Amino acid sequence: MYTRTRWWMASALMGIAGIVGTAAAQAPKPMPISDVSGNRLAHAADEPGNWMIYGGNYWNQRYSTLKQITTANVASLAPRMVFQTGIAKLGSFENTPIVVDGTMYVTTPYNTAIAYDLNSHKELWRYEHKLGTTIYCCGPNNRGVGIHGPHAYMGTLDGHLVALDRKSGDVVWDVEVGDPAFGYSLTAAPLVIGNNVIVGVSGGEYGIRGYVTAYDAVSGKQVWRWYSIPAPKGDATFDDKAPNGWFGTWPKSTADGADLHRDVDKEKADSAKYADAWKNGGGGVWMTPAYDQDSQTIYVAVGNPSPDLDGGVRPGDNLYTDCIVAIDATNGKTKWYYQTVPHDLWDLDAVSPPAVTMLNGKKVVVHAGKTAWMYVLDAETGKLIRRTDNFTPQENMFALPTDKGTRMLPGANGGSEWSPVSIDPSLNFAYVSGLHQPMNYITHTAPWEKGRLWLGSAFVAIPGEKQYGLFSAINLATGKIAWQKQVDQPMMGGALSTAGGVTFTGEGNGNFDAFDSKTGKLLWQWNGGAGCNSAPMSFELNGEQMIGVACGGNFQISYPLGDAVFLFALPQGHGTMKKAAPAKKGAAKH
Repeated sequence: MYTRTRWWMASALMGIAGIVGTAAAQAPKPMPISDVSGNRLAHAADEPGNWMIYGGNYWNQRYSTLKQITTANVASLAPRMVFQTGIAKLGSFENTPIVVDGTMYVTTPYNTAIAYDLNSHKELWRYEHKLGTTIYCCGPNNRGVGIHGPHAYMGTLDGHLVALDRKSGDVVWDVEVGDPAFGYSLTAAPLVIGNNVIVGVSGGEYGIRGYVTAYDAVSGKQVWRWYSIPAPKGDATFDDKAPNGWFGTWPKSTADGADLHRDVDKEKADSAKYADAWKNGGGGVWMTPAYDQDSQTIYVAVGNPSPDLDGGVRPGDNLYTDCIVAIDATNGKTKWYYQTVPHDLWDLDAVSPPAVTMLNGKKVVVHAGKTAWMYVLDAETGKLIRRTDNFTPQENMFALPTDKGTRMLPGANGGSEWSPVSIDPSLNFAYVSGLHQPMNYITHTAPWEKGRLWLGSAFVAIPGEKQYGLFSAINLATGKIAWQKQVDQPMMGGALSTAGGVTFTGEGNGNFDAFDSKTGKLLWQWNGGAGCNSAPMSFELNGEQMIGVACGGNFQISYPLGDAVFLFALPQGHGTMKKAAPAKKGAAKH
């Protein structure tokens, strides 16, 4: 059995939250802004009471070691606070809040950043970025801030990285990461490592040349830049891990053995004609990387080539698109890459952020593909350890598009789209949000134009065919699906797992769900009135474990929009009311 609480109760609680916010005399005094050093971020998992990094820890596991909320009591979970940003009906609300020592940082569509004091329930400051030119494909998204020292960092839709004073919200520095007139934008939460803040660019649908850049967190000066589209020999940005540039090695199948139906001879014959195609090769980096501090390596997922669906004008493997890439965090040099789909014609790129975990004593990188397979890679070498069973239906895989249309599953949204996975290291389970959207792939051609969407072909939903979502637990040790739940609509948002044995995820219809991490039993459900299409998080406030999620819908697949961040907790007296013990040594320590 599960409990379902109606939206009218949430509406009432919004009013309560507002009243509480004005009762300053009854609320604790606002907490001072505390310092967040690089060393503190490196040990984020030792502070489960905070959520200081987009993925929860550097390994991007989205796993909380807090265990006050359990399978036995989660049915009593109720909203404790609701924060409405006032920015609704404008676009996707895909933010994961960051919480540090009682202060919560939220970003909204169109780049407003807000700080809230969780003890007084008051807004501390609000920064509204004055956007210039904006060109983006999939909604005015922003997924969160990065924190370092006295600063909060936000990427913007007009291609900027902004450093804000965490106490006042004032701009400390502002740098242009990419020219927005060409389609460069920033949607991911920045990642801070040591004294560097690292961001990737979006815009692979516009013929950009993608990259990841590290900036000095204090001054904003560029430290290094890694290009997701490798150049040929002779170019100043040549990458010796890709000696043939973005042409690659011309395989006719994926590295895991799936036939790509490539006409490699024709591609090679056309390579001289399209020798400069790499300059507009795409390769956006949509999501926040994972980081392993022992090896000082970041792991990025690289998006689609440009044009997305027309391979005729971009012969070759189109490296490093559709790749998981290991990069030296100290200098931006490539260590290894694994390409899931060479010469992608279906927009089945790598989007969901990689995560790191231990498996059978070995450190591995996990990526949920738009292909509907999850890839388990050796973190040191990039060698494929396992491709799991498919977690959404597959049909006619890698069939070539035609002028009349070719039906294929999964469709262009996946598989898994940008949604982050969560990993329960005690079970070796990864939890993934999936989409079932049958599509036809139709060929046509179009030239590149500055700032114009450049797909090269088309993908269209098939009228009358059912679409739905699948939430899956995958056993990383075996590659088998441990359990799977079907929901009414394709899923986009992500997951959170906890040491209490509960995994949370949201749905496009507003449902926010809690499952038994081991069995998949639905234990609790709340409806937020707008699509809960963001990745949840957890933290502790005054001895109570909180679960946070933004429910504001999704532009990309037209789910109901809103502006609310919900914070849930057990009713007073139902939890242990004790501070969680530090994480055990060796358990999700990064």
